[in-house]
Amino acid sequence: MSRIGKLPIKIPEGVTITVDPDTISVSGKKGQLSIVNLPDVTVEIVDGILTVKRDSDLPKIRAKHGLMRALINNMVIGVTEGFEKKLEINGVGYKIAMKGRDLNLSIGLSHDVLYKSPQDINISVEQNVIIINGISKQAVGQVAAEIRKLKKPEPYKGKGIKYVGEYIIRKSGKSGKDK
Repeated sequence: MSRIGKLPIKIPEGVTITVDPDTISVSGKKGQLSIVNLPDVTVEIVDGILTVKRDSDLPKIRAKHGLMRALINNMVIGVTEGFEKKLEINGVGYKIAMKGRDLNLSIGLSHDVLYKSPQDINISVEQNVIIINGISKQAVGQVAAEIRKLKKPEPYKGKGIKYVGEYIIRKSGKSGKDK
């Protein structure tokens, strides 16, 4: 049995889960999410507890078992609490500002970069920190990765966009000695 797949999911108050043969939908106070039901994996709801079961012990089906449980759990957390990622911008002259729903970045290029925010994601700016909120863990992580990709932190001075709390390994300069 999968260590993750065998864990039951307690359905919180105010969350409704509908299991169809093709899709699984979760709706709560923050919104609604749905995923395609994977073959060889069955989802059952009994007395407010959701369990995921698999048909056989083949390695691919065992992987689907844990994946399906993790995806459903992330949807339940997303519609109740939501997900958040924070990015920090470091560098002399680097600036960020909101332009409507879009993010305007001045990150050392010859032009400003305008990042268009997806419809279901909220982006806000506090000084040099970009805060990304949403109900889908995948979408929040994807937006954070796309923004970070615009100017990755470099190893000499640490300039660029990084996750809050991320540690950048520094290299010594040209002379070879540590500074």
